[in-house]
Amino acid sequence: MSGVLNNRACQLTERLLEKAGELKVIPHALENGAIVVDCGVETPAGIQAGLMLARICMSDLGDVQLVPGELEGQPLPYLQVQTDHAVEACLLSQYAGWKIDVDDFFAMGSGPMRAAAEKEELYQILAFGEFPEKTVGILEANSLPGVNVVNMISKATGVEPKNIILLVAPTASMAGNIQVIARSVETAMHKLFECNFDVHRIQSGYGTAPLAPVARDHLTGIGRTNDSILYGSSVTLWVTGDDESLQEIGPSIPSSSAACFGKPFLEVFEEANHDFYEIDPSFFSPAVIIFQNLDTGNVFQFGEKNTGLLKNSFGF
Repeated sequence: MSGVLNNRACQLTERLLEKAGELKVIPHALENGAIVVDCGVETPAGIQAGLMLARICMSDLGDVQLVPGELEGQPLPYLQVQTDHAVEACLLSQYAGWKIDVDDFFAMGSGPMRAAAEKEELYQILAFGEFPEKTVGILEANSLPGVNVVNMISKATGVEPKNIILLVAPTASMAGNIQVIARSVETAMHKLFECNFDVHRIQSGYGTAPLAPVARDHLTGIGRTNDSILYGSSVTLWVTGDDESLQEIGPSIPSSSAACFGKPFLEVFEEANHDFYEIDPSFFSPAVIIFQNLDTGNVFQFGEKNTGLLKNSFGF
C-alpha cells in the first residue's frame, strides 16, 4: 500500500498542530526539517491532547473518549475505545512494537511509521506495508529526540526527515497516561495474534479501562497504566467463524492466564530488571475479554478484574 494509515494519521496530526496552543502542545522544528511535538515532556498537555494522541496512534481508525465509571464505588473516569478496523488500527498502527534506541535516547515507538519501516515480523505475517511520502510516529519517552533519532527513523522508513512528525509524551503526563491506557483493544488483538488466532475474523472491537491517576514519576506511571489494562480493562470483540476455536483459545487470552497474575505490574517489572522483554508475554492482555460471534449469536467471556489491586496501585 502507498500509505493509507500514514495519510490518515498525518491529516489528524495537522489538525493537532493547527490547535497546538489550545491543546498545550509545542511543535519544534529540527535542523533536518522534521517536526517533534512535545505532548507532555516540558508542557502540560492535557485531556484533549491525550485523546487526539490516542486517535493518531490508531491512524484515526478508532474513537477514543472519556466516560464515567467507578472503582469500588468511587467515581473514576474510564477510557472507552472502539474501532471497526481492529487489525489496521490496533496491530498495524497502535501497537508499540518498535523499540527506538539511539545513542542515549530510548522510546517505545507506535503509530503508522511502523508500517513504513516494516521492522516487525507482524507485517510479513499480515502481508502489509506502506510506502508513504509523509509519516507520523508516537514516542513514549521522557525526553525529546534529536536529529540522530529522526535520521534513524528516516533510514528505516524511507521517508525524508522533512516529512517526519514525531509526537512525544512521557507515561507520567496527562496526555501520555491517556494514550497508553487507550490500548485495551490493542492488547487483546496482539495477544490473539501471538496465539496464532486469525485476527481477520475480528470485525469490531470495544474496550474500557480505568483512567489511572497521573503518576509523579516514570516508574510509577508504568505500573499504574499497565495495572489499568491488566486488572481493570474489559474488551468485547465481534468475530466471525466457529464457536469451538473461541472456546479453546479464550482461557489463554486474558491477563489471568499468566503465572504472574495477581502481582502489581511494578513488582513484576522489578523482578524482570525493568526489561519489558523479560516479562512473560502472556501477561500483556486485558483483564476480561468477551467474544460475540456474529455467525452463531453466541457469547463467550473469559478473565477477571482485580479492583482491590487497582485501588492500591492508584493510591486510593
